[in-house]
Amino acid sequence: MNDNATGNWWQRLSGGLKRSSATIGGAIAHVVAKRQLDAATIDEIEDALIRADLGVETAGRIATELRYGRFASGITPDEIKAVVAAEVEKVLADVAQPLAIDAAKKPFVILVAGVNGSGKTTTIGKLASRYRAEGRTVMLAAGDTFRAAAIDQLKIWADRAGADFIAGEAGADAAGLVFDAVAAAKQRAIDVLLVDTAGRLQNRSELMNELEKVVRVMKKVDPSAPHAVLLVLDATVGQNALSQVEIFKKVVGVTGLAMTKLDGTARGGILVAIAEKFKVPVHFIGVGESVEDLAPFSAHDFARAMVGLGPS
Repeated sequence: MNDNATGNWWQRLSGGLKRSSATIGGAIAHVVAKRQLDAATIDEIEDALIRADLGVETAGRIATELRYGRFASGITPDEIKAVVAAEVEKVLADVAQPLAIDAAKKPFVILVAGVNGSGKTTTIGKLASRYRAEGRTVMLAAGDTFRAAAIDQLKIWADRAGADFIAGEAGADAAGLVFDAVAAAKQRAIDVLLVDTAGRLQNRSELMNELEKVVRVMKKVDPSAPHAVLLVLDATVGQNALSQVEIFKKVVGVTGLAMTKLDGTARGGILVAIAEKFKVPVHFIGVGESVEDLAPFSAHDFARAMVGLGPS
């Protein structure tokens, strides 16, 4: 990324995390203005971190760091933010991992899961564009056969990215479609096959049965597939994201996350709580609608933006 692009990305990232940074930064500024960094002040900061969805464990560790760190009585808000950012980065650094495509697997099958409305189809489209730009051949499979709109939307993304596309009739058997998609991608020597799936979380048993069937049928064509299972999470749902990770992990063995909709109302701290609890790799974050608004996840940048500090 050139400096201009980096600056634009930073603006979008910090803008997307505005809700979290306002909660954390506001609490820090408020208590520091009132008094020195005493026990009551630290308790208030800890409460603000929990309200920002960071999770009790991480908030507690940050409070301990503030309690026992050697800080002068005249500590500035930015110094406290730096402590918070450093602790957040420690949690996220372990999970910030790229989604590595193994070129020996042809096609490299990425099963994309997530509830309806999480930004799943858009994320698939952006990934298709990214992989095409890297010179790879790509196929998109419209495995969310329940929603005609999802099939149409995916077709638009495929056309835009210059990717192959495979779909059935709305309401067709998803597992059968995915079987055909893996077979066709193999035959055409496609590099990356991105498979969309239905995301109805409210009737879990039905969702589980269908996803399990999709995976089972896929393995008939390629026993090693899927090679990655990407769960797309909507950053605005807060604590609800924890149960989504838990359920999808059980059903399809999630191998990585993409967090979307960092749009100013996002509860970005939830990513810290998820990293702490599940240790699932975080591959991408999305801050807007255009293709370049999906970027590889950086623990350092995310942590600093989340507390309202600038790039470093």
